[in-house]
Amino acid sequence: MGCGHKDDKASLASSQRVSFSHQPHQPPSTPASKEVWKKGGRMFSILLAVHLALLACTLVSSGAFEKIAVHDYDVFFLLTVMMLVVIIWIIFYLFGISRCPDAIPCKDSHAGPIWLRGGLILFAIFSLVMDVFKIGYYSSFYSCLSAIKIIYPIVQAIFVVVQTYFLWASAKDCVHVHLNVTRCGLMLTLTTNLAVWMSAVTDESVHKAHSKLKKNVTDEIFRWLLKAGMRSSSPEECNCNSQICQVFKNGYFWLYPFNIEYSLFASAMVYVMWKNVGRFIDHHSHHIHRLKFRLFRRTFFVGIVLGLITLVSGLGVLILYEVQVNSSTESSKKSQALSMYYIFNIVCLGLMSLVCIGGSVIYRFDKRDMDRHKNPTRTLDVALLMGAALGQYAISYYSIVAIVASTPRDAISALNLTYALLMIAQHTFQNIFIIEGLHRQPPKEDHKHDSHQKDLYGLTFVNISAVSLRMPDSGSTLAPSTVSGSEAIHPSDLVRSLTAPKKMNWRRKFLKEISIFLLLSNIILWIMPAFGARPQFDNDTELNFYGDSMWPAIVDICLPFGIFYRMHAVASLLEVYIMS
Repeated sequence: MGCGHKDDKASLASSQRVSFSHQPHQPPSTPASKEVWKKGGRMFSILLAVHLALLACTLVSSGAFEKIAVHDYDVFFLLTVMMLVVIIWIIFYLFGISRCPDAIPCKDSHAGPIWLRGGLILFAIFSLVMDVFKIGYYSSFYSCLSAIKIIYPIVQAIFVVVQTYFLWASAKDCVHVHLNVTRCGLMLTLTTNLAVWMSAVTDESVHKAHSKLKKNVTDEIFRWLLKAGMRSSSPEECNCNSQICQVFKNGYFWLYPFNIEYSLFASAMVYVMWKNVGRFIDHHSHHIHRLKFRLFRRTFFVGIVLGLITLVSGLGVLILYEVQVNSSTESSKKSQALSMYYIFNIVCLGLMSLVCIGGSVIYRFDKRDMDRHKNPTRTLDVALLMGAALGQYAISYYSIVAIVASTPRDAISALNLTYALLMIAQHTFQNIFIIEGLHRQPPKEDHKHDSHQKDLYGLTFVNISAVSLRMPDSGSTLAPSTVSGSEAIHPSDLVRSLTAPKKMNWRRKFLKEISIFLLLSNIILWIMPAFGARPQFDNDTELNFYGDSMWPAIVDICLPFGIFYRMHAVASLLEVYIMS
């Protein structure tokens, strides 16, 4: 396979030749035409992605209804074909890049940071374990199943391994060969991840909804709810009765949140790669900041301690909530569990809101410049934060309307109303804080300042000792010393220069404390709904107000975005922590 034609470089060279030629009748060409063709190539890949996404969404949603002749193995077949095509394209990409030494003239230092790729690998490991559990579950009664149900998790495991290596090795690439093929391949990869995400969210949501609503709703609801689980023409022959089968079934359902987050993380990284195809980076304005992650340096440990207390307390609340709601049939224990859940979240959300406000105030006094350079990664981070927050906003506003319009009102309703209002406030203030942090220039004077401080620290004693040897007994005023061609330095100036950095660092220390506390708090707020604590299904106010059909549909559509928001906020806050 050849290297292809480098359209961007050729067009740039031709534009330079035309601009320096002395033939006025020749039309100046190509920066404009190059930009038009770049947009045309992007538009073609976007159209391909839109059509594939609509096809996948149609199959997944059609498979949710029992009266429609679309089955889950039809969905599995489409996803399997898409994943196989993506695997072939990734191999083509890696092989082609390896044979073209000039295929990647520059890299985007902001794309694919190490903590994002590390998170991707963590979710990939859990996704592989989920695929193993799925293979074991479907293999328990393979005689009555379609073969695609066993082939699908095998192909998905291969897809996860190949894609994870691809994103780890190539996330920063700015490719300049096979531009249109690369754009279409990346968009196909992105669409495949979104299709897998839609299928996983559907399957996981119906499982959670079944466990929460089986005591409150009729069987008609579950025929309406989206369902991507097992269906067979003879379900009585495919019952999961053995102990090992139950272990596999419960195991892969518990691992679904990690697979969901893996698909979204991979989609975000692939999108940044797609934006960087054919991109030239100005190295004079595109600074590479090599920042070290030092968790226990330059902190007061307040944020870490409070965050760990919140994390451990949240895990305890989650365990008690699951035990009292799912294992007990008494309404008093259910009300007690809901009260405990709401009180914990109210305290946590209120504290997080205050901390975010404090961090935003500190940014007002921050002397660092705003980073206004083109950065597709940061643009995507901000868009995902704002877009994913809409899911939790929608649930909160629906809850507020239901609580205010419903009668009678009890203590649970008051707690639920406070929880919904604080959820809106916390998302808003946290987005402001994160966006402020992402748009700040990282500290770049540290090494210069520290080395200068060390030099001054040594010069303090050297010069004072030298001056003291020459000091006359009369104690007359000394002239400032001159050090190796630099400006005159007075001992009092040296003392001020030594103490100045300590006065400037308090803002950064507080920002680090705020970031690490918010990071740990968002982790527990992601864990609780992702692993079963969903009071939207246990609180009767919204269910009675909107009905058994509308309210579960609202939650199933909006809640995955709220869960993704928390995990994306964790990644963004880690970046803010390192940049502070």
